[in-house]
Amino acid sequence: MAGFLDQYGAGDERRARNIKIVLVSVAVLAVLSGFLYFFFRNYRQERQAKRFFQLLAAHDYQTAYGLWVSSDSDRRGYPYTSFMQDWGPPSVNVRDFSILDAESCGNSVIVDADLGPAGDKKIWVNRQSLELGFPPWDQCPQQNRIYSFYRNVKYQLRGRTYK
Repeated sequence: MAGFLDQYGAGDERRARNIKIVLVSVAVLAVLSGFLYFFFRNYRQERQAKRFFQLLAAHDYQTAYGLWVSSDSDRRGYPYTSFMQDWGPPSVNVRDFSILDAESCGNSVIVDADLGPAGDKKIWVNRQSLELGFPPWDQCPQQNRIYSFYRNVKYQLRGRTYK
């Protein structure tokens, strides 16, 4: 009879241990997913901006202009001569660059880049179509305080201040 009761409650202990493992795994997965989303949510837009600045550094202005304007109506509204005045060698001489920040703002992203001697420039990247343009604001009007704090810390670690 003693052998029969030795295993009493062992199934409950195993079940409780399995439930704890599942709950901890779900919590870790949720935290990890949150971090990945926070750091990679603007990846496509940053990559498009990086490609644009790489084309400017390579002096491939026609292809860079093609990224900036995607339709004929855009080309009429912003001709190549205006593009060259804004992004050509006289005004912006891109040798090296780094993407400093990408701030989500509604259906678009404001990408801040350090263009070396040309200074900091911000461009507007549409989230869906990846079209480029000038940002209507320096900062997004619907600011996120947590992200603003993170951005300010990131800039201070680089010895810069956010403008």
